[in-house]
Amino acid sequence: MLSVARVHAFADNFIWMVHNGREAVCVDPGDAQPVLSYLGETQQRLAGILLTHWHGDHQGGVEDLKAAYPDAWVRGSKKRLKGPSVPLAEGDVIDVLGASFEVLEVPGHTLDHIALVSESPLFPTPVAFTGDTLFAGGCGRLFEGTAEQMFESLNKLNQWPETTQVYCAHEYTEANLKFAVACEPDNAATQERLTHVSAMRSRGESTVPSTLLLERQTNPFLRSESSHVLADRRLQKDHF
Repeated sequence: MLSVARVHAFADNFIWMVHNGREAVCVDPGDAQPVLSYLGETQQRLAGILLTHWHGDHQGGVEDLKAAYPDAWVRGSKKRLKGPSVPLAEGDVIDVLGASFEVLEVPGHTLDHIALVSESPLFPTPVAFTGDTLFAGGCGRLFEGTAEQMFESLNKLNQWPETTQVYCAHEYTEANLKFAVACEPDNAATQERLTHVSAMRSRGESTVPSTLLLERQTNPFLRSESSHVLADRRLQKDHF
């Protein structure tokens, strides 16, 4: 069986460690040091690195990790990746410690953004590493792509089972849900989720991963009926 461990970086980044207790593959290591600390504390070897997009807070630690673990492979999106890497594209299937992951191209936040999803029986439920595309309660800013692209990307992710564990890359949930409540004030599920998340954050607890079912119920961007609605909501959120 495989597990997913959370490693904190910077103010609010998550680096996800897929591991079997002996080896680990990290997703979006913006900083090498917390990954190296985790590997040392758990006595595991770094087998590989996965990158969802080119932003520095997602790949800034690659070179130092490769220096420490030169045999670790690097795979990711097609644009401006650090170090030697194998680019991934829509429909590719890769092996991660025995689990098959499908690559989805999900532009919007950046043009090169990918997500990595798996229904492998090595996980108790399906898993999705969504980077800065689908957040808990929100979606990424449109730095390079369009609202139309983000709408299609979210719909692509929304085809996966409702039990899918959504591993996004930032602890933005409380702020996202405050906007969600303002956006859909009659949505009781969103109000309830915000209350629960605020209590968790007051205790210093992380709110990620979420589930795709919970996002369908409370995420105003995943719930947008059209790209025009999403564009309006994204603009409102950017000034919220």
